[in-house]
Amino acid sequence: MKNIPKLTLLTLLLLAMTTTMSNVAIVTSLPHLKEYFTHTENIEFYSRLMLTLPSLVIALLAPILGHFIFKFGKKKSALIALFFFSLFGTAGLYLNSIESLLISRALFGLCVATLMIVSTSLVGDYFKEKERHKFMGYQSAFMAIGGVFFVTGGGMLSDINWRLPFGIYFIGLVLIPLLVVNLKEIKIEHEEEDQSLDISKNILVVYFLAFIYMLLFFILPTQIPFLIIEKFKASGSFAGVIIATAFFCNALGAIAFSKLKNKFSYLAIYLTGLLLIALGFSLVGIIDNIYFFFITSPILGFAGGVMMTNVTAWMLSKTNIKKRVKSSGYFTSALFLGQFLSPIIFHPLIDIFEIQEFFLVIGLGLFTIVFITFGVKRFIQR
Repeated sequence: MKNIPKLTLLTLLLLAMTTTMSNVAIVTSLPHLKEYFTHTENIEFYSRLMLTLPSLVIALLAPILGHFIFKFGKKKSALIALFFFSLFGTAGLYLNSIESLLISRALFGLCVATLMIVSTSLVGDYFKEKERHKFMGYQSAFMAIGGVFFVTGGGMLSDINWRLPFGIYFIGLVLIPLLVVNLKEIKIEHEEEDQSLDISKNILVVYFLAFIYMLLFFILPTQIPFLIIEKFKASGSFAGVIIATAFFCNALGAIAFSKLKNKFSYLAIYLTGLLLIALGFSLVGIIDNIYFFFITSPILGFAGGVMMTNVTAWMLSKTNIKKRVKSSGYFTSALFLGQFLSPIIFHPLIDIFEIQEFFLVIGLGLFTIVFITFGVKRFIQR
């Protein structure tokens, strides 16, 4: 990192931050959105879909975008994506139908997919493995701290009017000049001989584990605000503070990753993170006072920071500069498929159980899976 200009490092950090913003800026608006469209059928489902529809678009198009970005260029792709990120992201300020809002969110997802692929692959280009682990910890921490400000600001703005948090997406326009001046692509010296679409088979397991991680972790933004605001009767700003606590501890988890990686394998770190998520979910399932969320949020946030940094570093360790954009496209697809499917897969369970009991059931289920996995792993190693 010593040879990379500080403004370039800052630009890489800010670019990664836009991918975090894809949902957190409006998460506290969703319960208020449900009140605004009170006469719309299935609005409870649609309000959650506002959060996850971009994820479906990203999951479907990220692999295709990866090939396009490889040919078109990372920097040019990011500049175009940032412009439309702001255009479609701020559409909630003025659109008046749930249908048009959902369409804008779908188009917004296309921009986020591009930015995430570019951001992930550039980290692989600029840094070698040990430096990469360290920078990715800082990057994830920066994203998480940004999330603290965006979710807290979004919470306060949503208490004034549900539309106002959408204005946060204007930040995409602010970042364009920084990218123009500070980002340079790492050129491949030799023409790539193998232009096939194949990816290494040993990376498929990482894609699957990234999908499972996001499937579970995205329970938080899709369900926690409803639990806090509807059952515990908190304001949007107070809910924002609770979620921001998770983001702050997410940063700590991300920073801790590089130290953990010096002692443990990627798989061991993944299982430890899963164990912490099981603990956090189980505690959410039994608390009876809103202030106890300040205990559960740090646990879940720290686990998410460790796991997200871990799976990204794991993926980058299994690819090279020639395949990095394409591999990042598939990885992005796996993550956001998990985001999109999370409320769809778990919604039937919320219908069966009360929402707080649902967290307890998922937490206990994860404990069981982790202990079985540790047991099988020990048995195989004998």
